[in-house]
Amino acid sequence: METYLRVTFHSEGGKPSEIAGRLASFGFSPTQGNYDFVYDWKGPATRDQILDLCDEVGRLLKGYRVLFEIETV
Repeated sequence: METYLRVTFHSEGGKPSEIAGRLASFGFSPTQGNYDFVYDWKGPATRDQILDLCDEVGRLLKGYRVLFEIETV
């Protein structure tokens, strides 16, 4: 499974390079296309694991004035 993350930056928010660094330190990799980052579960993930990941992304991005969208397939 993979979780895809799209980030919408705000001109008054955190620097994209800093946000990318925070996400990379948590295991997200930059990607191109419809999404900005991808998290590879390296196998199946449970609903609770996915929700925990979403909570963690919210915590990592709190205060940076960005919006994010997550999709897991």
